[in-house]
Amino acid sequence: MERYERLKGGLFGLIIGDALGVPYEFHSAVEIPPFHKIEMEPPKDFARTYQVRPGTWSDDSAQALCLLDSLLECGGFDLENFAGKLMAWLNNGLWAVDGQVFDCGIQTHASLSRFAAGYPAKECGFTRPDGKGNGALMRVLPVVLYNMGDDEELIQAAQEQCLITHGHICNQMCCALYCLWARRIGNSPGL
Repeated sequence: MERYERLKGGLFGLIIGDALGVPYEFHSAVEIPPFHKIEMEPPKDFARTYQVRPGTWSDDSAQALCLLDSLLECGGFDLENFAGKLMAWLNNGLWAVDGQVFDCGIQTHASLSRFAAGYPAKECGFTRPDGKGNGALMRVLPVVLYNMGDDEELIQAAQEQCLITHGHICNQMCCALYCLWARRIGNSPGL
């Protein structure tokens, strides 16, 4: 497989997997239909969390697309530009399906509210000192796809993209490790 195909597959996989999971979010494992019934349109007797069209991706993919948009626009990672894209997502539906933002995590919302109040982007993800969550991890793949230079540069970008919403060191380390792993997988022959 050519590198371009792997990159495209990674991004499409993220978005399609996210869209497949949207109808089943916030349900316990026992409430979710059996594997063979998992579809973009859940079984009719399943109580969906959100009433959105089948194939609608969540805040995770929208934020990943904001990150990719920022990387392409700036020619690399720029935290303030990325923070602005996240604000455009939250306030105007940038990269959200049909421009509709139907979910925003507690940590993300608190951090973006702080950014809107004028705080520097690099400080906003520390709004809640114990604020951990998976939001920054769910959106970080474009950092790898963009190819942020050597491993040190990749780690720096992966960690910096956390700062706007999920500044805790645990979040930063998880994003850095994920990016290193994804880079190794993406560069492995025969995949």
